[in-house]
Amino acid sequence: MQLPPLIPGRIINRYKRFLADIELEDGRCVTAHCPNTGSMTGCWAPGAPVEISHSDNPRRKLPWTLERVDMGSGWIGINTSRTNAVVEEALQAGCIPPLSGYGIFKREVNFDLPGHARSRLDLMLQGGAGPDALVEVKNVTLLEGDCLRFPDAVSVRALKHLNLLKGITDQGNRGIILFALNRPEGSCFAPAEKVDPDYAECLREVVGQGVEAYALRIRHTAEGMHGEGGVPVVL
Repeated sequence: MQLPPLIPGRIINRYKRFLADIELEDGRCVTAHCPNTGSMTGCWAPGAPVEISHSDNPRRKLPWTLERVDMGSGWIGINTSRTNAVVEEALQAGCIPPLSGYGIFKREVNFDLPGHARSRLDLMLQGGAGPDALVEVKNVTLLEGDCLRFPDAVSVRALKHLNLLKGITDQGNRGIILFALNRPEGSCFAPAEKVDPDYAECLREVVGQGVEAYALRIRHTAEGMHGEGGVPVVL
């Protein structure tokens, strides 16, 4: 996926969850929107190199957006609004073989399931030889040792998604949880047991009952980002 023109700088501070002060190479200081609701543990530090994008939309309160941060090993994707598009491109390219063979891809699909609140899932794959696949994508940036983990903060919403995917599999469709590993380090994915033990336990439980879990490496280039291939999931 091609990114918009990127402007280099260094992060000074991240605060109020959605704000980041950035010093540009010409010495100017700008405030950028930080489109990441997580704790961003290990994803920023004062002085770390960043790249930001600029919007000319007059309706925006902040024209700048924090896109990615380098903590010393390469770019970490901060703009979670770009993750689903990269995942869709990767699935269409066959980067996750068990999810190949589908001809129709739909984004942001509303799904009604008895016993569950009306929910929206990130992707629906149709037109394959097997059942439809409903996919929930989670952007992953928390690194512990040699493993990337999710979530980076307790998430009731993420827990509800797992239970919804279990219900989807009970109906005969494929329920997929796909962890998008949006930083270069780490050789595996595992749930963040210390951060959210309830999520880790539920993930293991629903996978044992038919939900499929995959992890996709996202790589950043000078001008874009792409799905590179599958990474082992360790439960």
